[in-house]
Amino acid sequence: MWALAAVLLAGAGAGGGALVAQEGGAAAAGDGAPVLAAPETIAALGLPWPEEGQSAVAVAKVGVLGVKGAQQPVPIASVTKVMTAYVVLRDHPLKDGEDGPVITVDAQAAAEAGSVDESTAPVTAGQRLTQRKLLEVMLLPSANNVARLLARWDAGSEEAFVTRMNEEAARLGMTGTTYTGASGLEASTVSTAADQLKLAREAMNEPALRDTVALRDTALPGRSAPLRNTNTLLGLPGVVGLKTGSTTSAGGNLMWALEVPDGKDGSGRRLVYGVVLGQRAGTSPADGLRAALERSGRLVDALRQKLPGVLPALDGGRQEWS
Repeated sequence: MWALAAVLLAGAGAGGGALVAQEGGAAAAGDGAPVLAAPETIAALGLPWPEEGQSAVAVAKVGVLGVKGAQQPVPIASVTKVMTAYVVLRDHPLKDGEDGPVITVDAQAAAEAGSVDESTAPVTAGQRLTQRKLLEVMLLPSANNVARLLARWDAGSEEAFVTRMNEEAARLGMTGTTYTGASGLEASTVSTAADQLKLAREAMNEPALRDTVALRDTALPGRSAPLRNTNTLLGLPGVVGLKTGSTTSAGGNLMWALEVPDGKDGSGRRLVYGVVLGQRAGTSPADGLRAALERSGRLVDALRQKLPGVLPALDGGRQEWS
């Protein structure tokens, strides 16, 4: 398992020759990549991988269960905002229960709120909101204008903030990833499922980010209706995050996190991380997102039902992916 997890992740991050955990009990490779025998415990899970795009799943303390699809960099749409939030919190950490500094909404973010060409939040110029609230408004309804506002607040300009994003990606070993904006609207922001899996682990280790992505909705002062989380997978048992993303070029994308029972009596919890990219690319953003949610939901259901029973065999006393 240790060797399979390591090689799967290394091969996936290389952009080509990606390894795929096959249900038939072997890992298939292309372009001369090594071929490994998959443990029977992984094959027995029979995970319902999406047939298109690319996907990856990992388990805390175990490693990567599988990577499906060629790991070539593709647009990831608003999944980008996970890195935006991660960088903001690296630069301006929030302690448990802390809301952080108050940030004034600038004229640019307010003007962008009226855009009909992208997802935004109805913030107004001069409005004063805490860092935590702006993170919620950015991540839950996927507000592009708030992502750019936070980038300017953090680094002085979106361009300088993008440099920080790429620095963090490099530090995390996300070799197939390039960020060109804070929101993900740009098709030039690209990554792989295997790379985003690394970020998912880091994001869920950040308490303020972990708390935010688990919220179903958030209130915006001056607005009566709550802002809903676009990640409707939160309605499934055990799902505790993370982030949706969809454009016509990127298709539907979802980074998700699931808790499954762990321990002899099932009282513990083990985190499972998943990324699904490129679902129904070229269709409408709504169709793509619907496909990403449905196909991710099938993976979540299978893992919730089958993974707890094989965790002891997968653990083997090793502590990868804490």
